[in-house]
Amino acid sequence: GDSDSSKAGGLRTVFFAYDSSSLSSQARSTLESNVEFLKANPSVEIQVEGHCDERGGVQYNLALGERRAKAVRDYLVAMGVTASRVTTISFGKERPLAFGHDESAWGQNRRANFVVTGK
Repeated sequence: GDSDSSKAGGLRTVFFAYDSSSLSSQARSTLESNVEFLKANPSVEIQVEGHCDERGGVQYNLALGERRAKAVRDYLVAMGVTASRVTTISFGKERPLAFGHDESAWGQNRRANFVVTGK
């Protein structure tokens, strides 16, 4: 399961500001909850997927998605999650969650979601 569909246990998707891979205070709060879940379930392995909105070129958004996924992974590891449990991948703008062409949709697409890859 994945956090976008609320089927990844207690893991929740993290959202980003436009053209940013910085973790907001809200993102850090969400990640702290995710860390608690991961510490309570030490056998769970995850993949962090970095995503972008539709604006920007393919290569640019792949790089931005990678920075977002790595920022999330680095935060999890800094909070005590074993690094070998967390992999990252970027999908850039290729897997939108929302299909509109406005800030409401774009805000939902600027995210890092979690996929459980092993239990």
